[in-house]
Amino acid sequence: MHGDTVLLMTFVIALVAAFVGGLVARSLRLPAIVGYLAGGLVVSPFTPGFIGDSHAMSQLAEVGVMFMMFGTGLHFSLDDLNEVKGIAVPGALLQIALGTIAGYALAQAFGWTPAAGIMLGLSVSIASTVVLIKNLTDAGLYTSKGGRIATGWLIVEDLATVVVLVVLPVLFGPGEASGAQFAFGLAEALIKTVAFVAIMLVVGSRVLPWVLARIARSCQREMFQLAVVVTALGTAMAAATVFDLSVALGAFLAGVVVSSSKLSHRVAAEAIPFQDLFSIIFFASVGMMVNPAVLVAHLPELVALLALIMLGKWLINMALGALLAPGLTASLTIAAGLSQIGEFSFIIGQTGMALGVLTQEQYSLILGGAVLSIALNSFVFKLAEPLEQAVRCVPGLAAVFDRHMHRPEPPAEDALEGHVVVVGYGSAGRSVTDVLTTLNVPCLVVERELSAAEEAEADGLAVLVGDAANSLILEHAHLERARVLVIAGCGAASAEIIAREARRRAPGLRIVTRAGAADEVADLVAAGADDVVRPELEGGIELMRHTLLDLGYRPNKIQSCVNNLREDGYEALGDNARIQRRRAFERMAASLSEVELVWVEVAAGCCFAGRTLADLDLRARTGANAVVLRRGGETRLFLDATTEIHEGDQLGLIGADEDIEQARNLLTHAEASTEAAM
Repeated sequence: MHGDTVLLMTFVIALVAAFVGGLVARSLRLPAIVGYLAGGLVVSPFTPGFIGDSHAMSQLAEVGVMFMMFGTGLHFSLDDLNEVKGIAVPGALLQIALGTIAGYALAQAFGWTPAAGIMLGLSVSIASTVVLIKNLTDAGLYTSKGGRIATGWLIVEDLATVVVLVVLPVLFGPGEASGAQFAFGLAEALIKTVAFVAIMLVVGSRVLPWVLARIARSCQREMFQLAVVVTALGTAMAAATVFDLSVALGAFLAGVVVSSSKLSHRVAAEAIPFQDLFSIIFFASVGMMVNPAVLVAHLPELVALLALIMLGKWLINMALGALLAPGLTASLTIAAGLSQIGEFSFIIGQTGMALGVLTQEQYSLILGGAVLSIALNSFVFKLAEPLEQAVRCVPGLAAVFDRHMHRPEPPAEDALEGHVVVVGYGSAGRSVTDVLTTLNVPCLVVERELSAAEEAEADGLAVLVGDAANSLILEHAHLERARVLVIAGCGAASAEIIAREARRRAPGLRIVTRAGAADEVADLVAAGADDVVRPELEGGIELMRHTLLDLGYRPNKIQSCVNNLREDGYEALGDNARIQRRRAFERMAASLSEVELVWVEVAAGCCFAGRTLADLDLRARTGANAVVLRRGGETRLFLDATTEIHEGDQLGLIGADEDIEQARNLLTHAEASTEAAM
């Protein structure tokens, strides 16, 4: 292989290995990250077969860090950071201190030097923002209170690490460092950090959005894409080369600045493909750095280090949660998200090697602990819910974490009768409760996030705080006395659990939920859902309907297309004619928004009762059209000439007022009908 193709081959083969590893991981119901790490291990210099250029891949991984942090900044506003600073700032600083002490103690037990112990402690105390965001997003917790605090927490840690990286060469460099040198180095780091942040917030917040807006208006799409890439990577490199800060911090602040622009959503959409691709490269590059032989040779130390990273840091963060009291749910999210180490730990370890403080084996041990903690971190999130249930079963323990939280009072049991239970108070749940409140239908909101529950309470709704997938919460919702259960704010897996438990508790309850894909519809129906809505499908149908209306197609033709699309999209609901006809009528009514639909009942004694619409020939006789028929609670659309009408049927008529009146006389007066029939 030619030397100049090593990077290309490493890049391609690492992606292939990560792709295969991701597929295998998903088939084994493991997080995709595990597969990406395993793929990197396959092409590493320490395993048989192809030997990749791990140094070049680590540089590409830096691009992944930049894009991930840029995306984080786009979705993490300064208001968010300001909102959680009271917990994130002291929490991050205390955790760095406690984590460093714990790591130092472990290193002393290993027989390491004091300087190496400090390096290990610092490496253990800093978690990976990239891994945190990935796992929070996969768990659906990125926008939760705990997710926002954990993200702000790690931003503070990143800022603190910048200072640490400046101080380390002063402390452990060649020669003895005087107090003046230490103070000068620390002051220099702080001044550079403050200067860069100030420039970005004062100048960048005006310049970057303005430049992106001009490019969006005057240039082609590829130029806008290039502008997004330049904004993310250019700002990150400027932070590193000019201000000696981390590229992660620079990219994050670039995202924060651009988030204030009206184009922030478009910028995020353009950055997502790069972010996803290079984040995979990041995880693959981490796998490439691990030497399995060293880890096997130091297996006891590796197990102890992994226990400190995952269990020890989890306990430290839960203790800080009890001290700062952000709430039990948020504390568990923070503790789960920070039970890992990543890119900054590598940087600290590399700095320790460059200063001669850490040996290659010690650095490999840190790498091994990082890789294993990254691979296992997503499983910690799965333990959060059962742990929360266990803690809440211990009298007074949950109150320690929730002592600063206002929890809405659950409604009195005798007040729950004939109500609608709405799970989730997001945008979809709010839409449902707004209409039901207007119609004076009693509602009970079940919401896991305390902040959203407080908003529901402020809106005058009865609220239960907790996870609806927990059967104890559903017990307090009194589903046996409810009219409908609306599952509006859960993922498909949680919705299945809720629907199945609700069906067991209340066999006759109507259950309405939503799904993202066709296969999820089948799973939800099997779990007990009566009606499933696919928001993306419904949005596409509405776009199609408006398009056909603008093109001049008749409502019956449009509704026929709507029905075909909907039948395909909801095939898993089965041949439930009542649901299909009701849904079709609702859409038909929407498509006839500009005409008046009048219902006329076929009177007893009408001579056309028992005859077809061809015999009635209503349009020729009156000018009105019959488009809908109701009979015994059933609604029938798209009537044809062979449709029979009976006494008591209701015909939905459209037409001019005088035409409707003639048709009414024809159908409601037996005498007039007889004469007309003649």
